[in-house]
Amino acid sequence: MELSPLQMKTLERLFEAGFRPIAIPPYENALCVHRGECAAVLAPIPSGTLRLLAPVSYLIGGNFSVKLKKGETEVFVWKKTEIAATKERLEDLKLFERELKQILESPVTQ
Repeated sequence: MELSPLQMKTLERLFEAGFRPIAIPPYENALCVHRGECAAVLAPIPSGTLRLLAPVSYLIGGNFSVKLKKGETEVFVWKKTEIAATKERLEDLKLFERELKQILESPVTQ
């Protein structure tokens, strides 16, 4: 994937904030970033910036999970593996998304 100078600057800002690239099946050819156990898929857009391609997600075994309601609780699930969507994990995911969006939406100059 070729990135424009503005997209590269956005990536640099993400790296400075602690986000790191990661290859996640089946998105090996996409631009995925993670910090801790939270991850997102990014896509370049014609305006020269990056945007979220899908909702942010919690990683289970290096794979994107799905948050589901199970009875009175919520869980993150990937295939047959599930982990509790604890208050701490949900807060981590919310902080990850907020900081990611803040960087993606901030103006970048060449």
